[in-house]
Amino acid sequence: MRSIWNGAVSFGLVSIPVKLMNATENHSISFRQIHAADGGRIRYRKVCELEEKEVPNDEIGKGYETEDGSVIPIADEDLATLPLPTAKTIEIVAFVPGTAVDPLQIDAAYYLSANGGPAVKPYTVLREALKRSQKVALAKFALRGRERLGMLRVVDDVIAMHGLLWPDEIRSPDEVAPDGDVTVREAELDLADALMDTLGEVDMDSLHDHYREAVEEMIAAKAQGAELPAPAEGEGGGGQVIDLMAALESSVRAAKNAQGGDAGTDRGEHAEVTPIKGRKKTAASKAAAKKTAASKTAAGKKAASGTSKEATATKTATSKTATKTATKAAAGKKATAATKKTAASKTAAKTAAKKTTKASPKKRASA
Repeated sequence: MRSIWNGAVSFGLVSIPVKLMNATENHSISFRQIHAADGGRIRYRKVCELEEKEVPNDEIGKGYETEDGSVIPIADEDLATLPLPTAKTIEIVAFVPGTAVDPLQIDAAYYLSANGGPAVKPYTVLREALKRSQKVALAKFALRGRERLGMLRVVDDVIAMHGLLWPDEIRSPDEVAPDGDVTVREAELDLADALMDTLGEVDMDSLHDHYREAVEEMIAAKAQGAELPAPAEGEGGGGQVIDLMAALESSVRAAKNAQGGDAGTDRGEHAEVTPIKGRKKTAASKAAAKKTAASKTAAGKKAASGTSKEATATKTATSKTATKTATKAAAGKKATAATKKTAASKTAAKTAAKKTTKASPKKRASA
């Protein structure tokens, strides 16, 4: 790893010789400008506006343009004479909690390496002190012609330094906040919490730049004269949200379905990262899909057969019940008719007996 700056870390009377190295790298794919008609390179040339001719780098200097358009030449010697105590020193000014640094200020990241054997002991002392205190160090340093603000913290067994923007370089967010008063219901927040719990967490190391991979595949295909990869299927964005509750509910259902229906019910459960590029199904996955479909078909037939048998049994039982009911009803009707007939006979007999009783005294009197 190549160093880009050599100097020392200073706090109090302690000075630690260090080397500064970039902790990050840019993997973006860069393109050249070409003439579309013939593929010729388009290059930029540094041309003097007064002489209208190209100027070599060793004749190019610095200048400051004033408000009236005039230019004041600034030489490297002029800048070298300026009082800049941090030109070769990372000067620690305070130790603060990490939460005291606004993430908006964080800029480029660097690694600090002990420069030489004598620097190992004080480097280790500073590293362990930062670990134990769980604080970060705020420092000033100069790099590429300007003084900067930095934050030192421990990453594994290395002291890392983040370049920070000065506080006056952070714009106020007042003009960015949405206008108007918005009322948020508890039900909406509950659904938002459910969606957050369902999505869970993700391993940062599993995240990749799929767009860059797609560009690399496209370049390789064009270089070999092969067919270009098929475009990845994806949902279009930018639609207008009409019903927030419906959108949240749909999002929760989609997240649960994507994770097997029951994933994410516990807070902190890891979420799966869905790849952007479409992948072709392998023979094994196709066979598994066919086997699953066959199992579902067999289960459906078995369920249909069982349902048919149950329907037949139900129909038979219903028929038997109806027959018994009809038989009981007929028997009841017969019993009712017999009862009525018996009652009528008894009534007629009583009437005849009364007539006989009344007639007997008359016959006795005539005798």
